Amino acid sequence: MSEAHVFALGMALACLAGVRAYFTVFGVGIAGLMGWIELPVALEVTTSPWVLGTAGALALTEFFADKIPGVDSGWDLVQTLARIPAGAWLAAATLSDDGTLGSGALALGAGAALGTHALKAGSRVLLNASPEPLSNWTASLGEDATAVAAIGLVFAHPFLALALVLGVMLTMTAVLVLCVRWLWRRRPGASRPLRQGPAAA
Repeated sequence: MSEAHVFALGMALACLAGVRAYFTVFGVGIAGLMGWIELPVALEVTTSPWVLGTAGALALTEFFADKIPGVDSGWDLVQTLARIPAGAWLAAATLSDDGTLGSGALALGAGAALGTHALKAGSRVLLNASPEPLSNWTASLGEDATAVAAIGLVFAHPFLALALVLGVMLTMTAVLVLCVRWLWRRRPGASRPLRQGPAAA
């Protein structure tokens, strides 16, 4: 795998961690444990039964918490403390040959995770302000599907996985902004332009 592919792999994992940190760690660990890929030295810890069990349990908790309006935003706020460090670690561990985590790689990973985390958390704030409860489930299931697809692609096609995560998050945010603007204009009491009466003779 070329240096460009390794870099894309690290950034893809970091971006994915900003959306589903526990699932990402769990997916990396399972891939390494089953021998589907050869993990870098610093990522081998993810194959530990303790890490897999903890990450799996937290991923399952997140799956349900993320689908409850209001709870999801609180969860996102708390998970800022987990997603950004997880993204930094995943990126730096992927880009490390000897297990040493470089400060530059940590900063890049943290920035990538912060970006996708901010898009996710911000979109949920917009969703929770809308009157349609099913939209929350749709967004959450969309994020779940993206995470599953990305973790399946990331080791074989890291550029595609990175594009998938970023593309879906940006598209969801754009659609939500448009929906909120539409709902805002249709709210009761929204001002409408006055019709001009016939011109005076």
